[in-house]
Amino acid sequence: MGILGRAAGLALAAVLAASAAATGSAAANDDAVVKFGMPQDFTAVYTFVTSEYNQGQRDYLALVNSRGGIGGVTFQALVLDHGNQPQRGIEAYERLKQQGALTIDALSTPVSRALVPRAMADHLNLLTTFSGRSDAADGSTFPYVIPMSPMYWSQAAAVVSYMNTATEGGLKGRKLAYVYIDSPFGREPLPVLNALAEENGFELGTFPYASPGSEQSAVWTQVRRFQPDWTVIWGGGVGQTVALREAVRNGIPRDRLATGVWLSESDAEIVGREQAKGVLKFEAVASGREPKIIADILSEVVAKGKGAGPEAKVGTAYYNMGVGMMAMVVEGARLALEADPTLPLTAERLNIGIRSITDFNAEGLLPPTTLTREDHQGGGAGRIVAWDGTRWVAKTDWFSAHQDLVWKMVRAESEKYRKTGE
Repeated sequence: MGILGRAAGLALAAVLAASAAATGSAAANDDAVVKFGMPQDFTAVYTFVTSEYNQGQRDYLALVNSRGGIGGVTFQALVLDHGNQPQRGIEAYERLKQQGALTIDALSTPVSRALVPRAMADHLNLLTTFSGRSDAADGSTFPYVIPMSPMYWSQAAAVVSYMNTATEGGLKGRKLAYVYIDSPFGREPLPVLNALAEENGFELGTFPYASPGSEQSAVWTQVRRFQPDWTVIWGGGVGQTVALREAVRNGIPRDRLATGVWLSESDAEIVGREQAKGVLKFEAVASGREPKIIADILSEVVAKGKGAGPEAKVGTAYYNMGVGMMAMVVEGARLALEADPTLPLTAERLNIGIRSITDFNAEGLLPPTTLTREDHQGGGAGRIVAWDGTRWVAKTDWFSAHQDLVWKMVRAESEKYRKTGE
């Protein structure tokens, strides 16, 4: 096992130990304990992505529990590793279902896709935050698959919208390179990018690389020959850092290089904080330590020695994404218990609560978000930010783009699912 493998193994051991400790502190049949399943990838492709995201999830639950929970109801994280493998994800899902989890957050597109039929049949809430299939935004077709976040089609649409506005004369006649991991996750934005290329009159060049993305030199030689005006990279973990490093090495201007949500401070540190300066991304959850919830976690959880991971990671983009998404779930639980305080809380009632969230921004951490029985995406809003060498700086306000096109595609794809189950 290499250094990265050993680090991932140690991180996973720490996560599982913390989860086991939490499990031991709660009575197994306590109706006032709501369990959230977190089978995620701690050891394969998205190691530090997952560790920071999961740390944020668990720290937020610790904050809520330290304040007495929701009317005395507290929350417990059940953490497992699936290594980004669908079969292991299915096994973890079944185990967590037996343990009484009301939600499953796999943080993996291939695993989430494999779990959709089971979650739908079991009426168990599958949270596909920043992952999974984009047509899951259609809550009428996927009542128990809940993104709660801008799906990849909305992220890509917002990125292209920003590029169009930032280009004198717009994108017509320009070239856009799309460099992506050759997986369901990487291929997900292609339909919307192709549609926007036709609508806006730009040439789209597509450049896939093999997972996990540790070798991309040949791909970037092709990108350099394409001579793009703008470049979009789409990966996670090692794929993103290698892509960013190769883009810089091949002379791609960083202020003309953008991605979706999967780029963080940790990625910039690996590439080099100054070398990454100027790169753009779509941000759906505010990063940094300024948001009130993050400041509260620092003072009420971390300062008391109850944090789930390194203090240095509190406030990173991935950490804050974990906090923001868990805040949404807890808000759904609050609404469900407000409507009916009967215990135990069930997955079906939590589902209704989550799909009743209205104009929720987690005290400024999120754009105002409303979920409905029809819209599980929550509006698709985010903002474009740039790395300034130290932190992410907003280039726009919260906005959504091309939602008419996005929802046309959502409904078309969800209708296929209704007919074929695929």
